[in-house]
Amino acid sequence: MTEPPPGIRIDRDVEVVVRDGTVLRVNVFRPEGTEGPVPVIMCAHPYGKDRLPRRRRRGFGFDVQYRVLRQPAPVSFSALTTWEAPDPGWWVPRGYALVNCDLRGCGASGGRGRLLSKQEGEDYHDLIEWAGTREWSNGRVGLLGVSYLALSQYRAAAERPEHLAAICPWEGFSDAYRDLLYPGGVREDGFVRMWSRGVSSQRVDPDIRAEQLAHPAYDETWREHVPDLERIEVPMLVCSSFSDRNLHTRGSFRAFERVASEWKWLYTHRGGKWATFYSAVALAAQARFLDRFLRDEETGIDGSRPVRLEVREDRETVHAVRAEAEWPLARTEWTELFLAPGGGLGPEPARAGTATYETDKRRGATFRHRFQRDAELCGPMTLRLDLGLRGADVTNLFVAVDKYRDGRRVPFEGSYGFGLDHVAGGWLRTRVPAGEVAQAEVDLPPSATLFRAGEELRLTVRGRWPWPRNPFTGSLPATYEASPDATCILRLGGPEGARLVVPVIP
Repeated sequence: MTEPPPGIRIDRDVEVVVRDGTVLRVNVFRPEGTEGPVPVIMCAHPYGKDRLPRRRRRGFGFDVQYRVLRQPAPVSFSALTTWEAPDPGWWVPRGYALVNCDLRGCGASGGRGRLLSKQEGEDYHDLIEWAGTREWSNGRVGLLGVSYLALSQYRAAAERPEHLAAICPWEGFSDAYRDLLYPGGVREDGFVRMWSRGVSSQRVDPDIRAEQLAHPAYDETWREHVPDLERIEVPMLVCSSFSDRNLHTRGSFRAFERVASEWKWLYTHRGGKWATFYSAVALAAQARFLDRFLRDEETGIDGSRPVRLEVREDRETVHAVRAEAEWPLARTEWTELFLAPGGGLGPEPARAGTATYETDKRRGATFRHRFQRDAELCGPMTLRLDLGLRGADVTNLFVAVDKYRDGRRVPFEGSYGFGLDHVAGGWLRTRVPAGEVAQAEVDLPPSATLFRAGEELRLTVRGRWPWPRNPFTGSLPATYEASPDATCILRLGGPEGARLVVPVIP
């Protein structure tokens, strides 16, 4: 944490009246002594624009979130920076105004809010139009921020405010039900509880956890929360990390694929969320994008390949960072690995047989594939299964792909600072009538991993989330509802048998 640099003018609790007369309040950071109007960077959220790092005897202290959650690398920003927001101490000296906004019902703003709602998008629209018409503004507003400060941008951009020039959603889901609350139809019981408690002090409706429990099916309640990505036409730089698969990975990749803008870029990584966002490399990428679209500078981004792809060997080792022309990669060789009785996983269809596991155990059924040559797996994976059940008619499938080196599991960075994550994982709730065999297809969000010759890919299917619960030991694994106690029978063998489809990059 650093002292704020000199030369920043701060106007606090500036009132903005939105279309229904509600007063929202914002903090405005501007460069002092700058001639002429400047471009604007904005963020809006429910976390409190005035919740700044506290001064201590020796400098400033991090917010409690940064102290509770494991940080895999140093995180650095000025003492003017609120939770997951852009740093005024970095942007203002570079000639930007930065506007940090309390959403309706939050912090110092009036009214009663509804998170992820159409009204929230309309409020954000009005905030953008207000900032774009100030005498100190050049008329171009860009949006920037992490997590909620990212996903709130989709709603605003879909409203198409005149003065919105670009958005930079840094790891933000785009469908609350599918990405967080019920991925694959499996209820999330860890992060949702904590997040719901965290925003309960604000004047917002409804309680996210209560709404999750009251609406287990994908109904109109959840459809109302989904932004219309196809209406977004402004330039976009979206960050989607391979680390954050329990929260933002699916939705940010979906945003890149679906927004209508002709000017869009994708920034991937598998590091820590906050350490990456405030890193010199990421700040340079953000500035390259915003300088181009907020003040017409020639930054070299025009005509550049739109995908920044980071490939890792393990949690600490980056194998490659390169520019790609599209996502998923057009040259991908979608390769089938067939599950075999006895735990094999190979390129040829297996003989007929079964594998079983008890859903109340975390061990599950495991299948192994050893690579004979180096293989880069970049993209989503899919597991296709035929299964039966004894003792229940419904089960939750928890699927994990791990990397093993010399007989030991290789950990990767995960959501919420969890440092022992899988290569990839997915979830699916499926119904299996008594005495029948059901087909299931489990989607695993994208990852980008190099397997060396001799290393092993292990696929595990189980009926429980693999980590016991949410230990606050410097990390916060998610937890999900468990399956009813039963025996799961996986049907294996034959050319149409169970198989894992992996994205091999030649």
